[in-house]
Amino acid sequence: MYKVFVNDKPIILSNQITSDLEYEFCLLNELRIEEVLHKLRHTKVKGFYIYNANLEELWEAFQSFFEVVEAAGGLVFRANKYLLIYRNKRWDLPKGKMEKGESIPETALREVEEECGISGLTIEKPLVTTYHVFYEKRIDKLKITHWFLMETTDDKKPIPQEIEGISIAKFIGRKNIPELYDAMYMNISELLIKYFKTVRK
Repeated sequence: MYKVFVNDKPIILSNQITSDLEYEFCLLNELRIEEVLHKLRHTKVKGFYIYNANLEELWEAFQSFFEVVEAAGGLVFRANKYLLIYRNKRWDLPKGKMEKGESIPETALREVEEECGISGLTIEKPLVTTYHVFYEKRIDKLKITHWFLMETTDDKKPIPQEIEGISIAKFIGRKNIPELYDAMYMNISELLIKYFKTVRK
């Protein structure tokens, strides 16, 4: 299964038939992507469930509708606190687009360093990959973001990269993060919820 967000509303791509009536259902061969995006952006439709028996065929077909943008970022911890940024009235995690010649981990490390002004980063492990659709320069784009758990030995206060619209970069205690979920994009809050379920308090 793949879950792609459009304005915090999901498009579920699956090879399993669902009985969930909350989302609109369609088959791959019935898919009209412009109509799907319009409904998600401009109506009360809560989401779409798109089915095809071959999941990878469905995923390849879905990607073909968009310009694909690869990105990477990190969930950084230090002394049981986690690095969050505040950008465009949302709490978020540092991330950014891949540059030519970079590997995905290299992108993740560079973007965290640039957006938060910290160093001494090491990647502990991969986390999840998230997907969302955005509109830029009259084109619908699909951003595929690869996330990593990172640790830092840098004890300095983070410095937000204001040129990228970041007004706050700070380490926040784990127990205080859930109260920020409502001010996050859903793919970020889901990432954090999933991760914290695997970690002892």
